[in-house]
Amino acid sequence: MEIGIRDFNAGDADWLIAEHATHYRDAEGFDETFGPLVAEIIGAFLEDHDASCERGWIAHDGDKRLGSIFCVASDGGMAKLRLFYVDKEARGTGVAQALLDRCLTFARQSGYSGLTLWTHESHRAAGAIYKRNGFARVDAKEVHSFGVDLVEETWRIHF
Repeated sequence: MEIGIRDFNAGDADWLIAEHATHYRDAEGFDETFGPLVAEIIGAFLEDHDASCERGWIAHDGDKRLGSIFCVASDGGMAKLRLFYVDKEARGTGVAQALLDRCLTFARQSGYSGLTLWTHESHRAAGAIYKRNGFARVDAKEVHSFGVDLVEETWRIHF
């Protein structure tokens, strides 16, 4: 596998929405409300992001997309990590770390004071990579979202 990382573009939107919706339906039991949320996030990014300080990336092997990650402005000088996804075939290959490295480097170079993200407790591999890279879990709460009971987590890193 020869991993490359390129900027996200509008041609990636349908793939990313479908991958998120399918993965979270199959792996987590999410209902049909999740796909439209992903579509809304991507639509807002495409319509209104500031390329000088907000970016999305696609990991790929040739023409095959392997994953994604986004860095967008948030509150208080922080950036928000969004839409972090790695195809199951690419897990354990370094794709996740390469994407996270790209996002962290960009956030630092863009002058953000840190990154914050939202995930679920059931995403243990994600939590492990965040912890390994200096993030700390700052909040956890039980919620009912996307048709299932979840523990929603907020993770943060300060630069």
